[in-house]
Amino acid sequence: MPAHRRANREGPLPSRPSHDRERSRAVAELPVNAIVGTAGHIDHGKTELVRALTGISTDRLPEERERGISIELGFAWLTLPDGGKAGIVDVPGHERFIRQMLAGAQGFDLVLMIVAADDGVMPQTEEHFEICHLLGVHEAIFVITKTDLVDAARVADVEEEIGILAAGTEFEAAPTVAVSALKGIGVEQLRTAIFEKLATVERQGSAGRFRMPVDRTFVMRGHGLVATGTALGGSVAVGEDVQVLPSGLTARVREIQVHESPVDRAFAGQRVALNLAGLERDDAIRGDTIVAMGFTATTSRFDAVVEIRPCAGRAVKSHTRVRVYAGTRDVPARIVWLDGVTAVQPKSRAYAQLILREEAVAMAGDRFVLRDETTEHTLGGGVVLVA
Repeated sequence: MPAHRRANREGPLPSRPSHDRERSRAVAELPVNAIVGTAGHIDHGKTELVRALTGISTDRLPEERERGISIELGFAWLTLPDGGKAGIVDVPGHERFIRQMLAGAQGFDLVLMIVAADDGVMPQTEEHFEICHLLGVHEAIFVITKTDLVDAARVADVEEEIGILAAGTEFEAAPTVAVSALKGIGVEQLRTAIFEKLATVERQGSAGRFRMPVDRTFVMRGHGLVATGTALGGSVAVGEDVQVLPSGLTARVREIQVHESPVDRAFAGQRVALNLAGLERDDAIRGDTIVAMGFTATTSRFDAVVEIRPCAGRAVKSHTRVRVYAGTRDVPARIVWLDGVTAVQPKSRAYAQLILREEAVAMAGDRFVLRDETTEHTLGGGVVLVA
């Protein structure tokens, strides 16, 4: 058996990649680089909670404000006790917008798993929970929202539902905080819990080459194209040249902002906005990756260890057509099981090769999610071994 296939099939999936998210003890001079994300069912109060925590409304589209639901990714930041800032990514909860959720969930260090007290655990709660597991998110806080609408007995029932959801997972011991964003109840306790969790998150070093999957682009009058995302590796400075993958187009970094403040350099683990000179509106879009010059990591196939989750509902056969979500990109693909395996049942994992119809950026250690060809159901996910 080749060396890259000698993983313990019964053990956990490998940890996050070390090449891009390298942990370094010699980064005391760097800012706190951490991303807090929301997850949960539609209308469970994610956006209202972010507003209560930060004072920032993440609904920026007129349709979002009119309908009262999030359609696109929203961004904010939380000021920390030491004056630093942690990025917040607010994801939509509707099942039709799961693609946006997957794009936003890349790079979460801490997830706020939000459950409304009046609804309890719902289908998108479960799917978002599965996705966070598959993407290697290690820290979580369960937040019971809308507690002003129910009595204490109902809150206790929801806590029990959360316990069942988290049982046997690495989130089993995660704290639960009950809040009412409308009345401000529990918000300070949640803020304190976030600070305590972030204090345990290992700081990300700037080693390795810069890499940022793009989750949003727009054009600013007088400035040109701006691309935003969560930097997964390295650092980038004003004046440097960068590439757009998989197209290979090049650009110069004209300006950088982190949390709407201009900076000379941005680091891995930060929410970053890059003003790019030399590109037209459609030259960089969501799903592309901005990388340092000379970075070559595009591929049309890769080997991986793949875990099929219970939500798949059935065995996944070899040569099944799937959709691969890697970084902020999703591409159609076929999964081919290796070592003579013809099908893999839920709650099992095996080695596979993913054959992509389009090129994507993938490196050993990267996490990805698999959904069925119709994009209606999450099947599982895994970790890239060889790309």
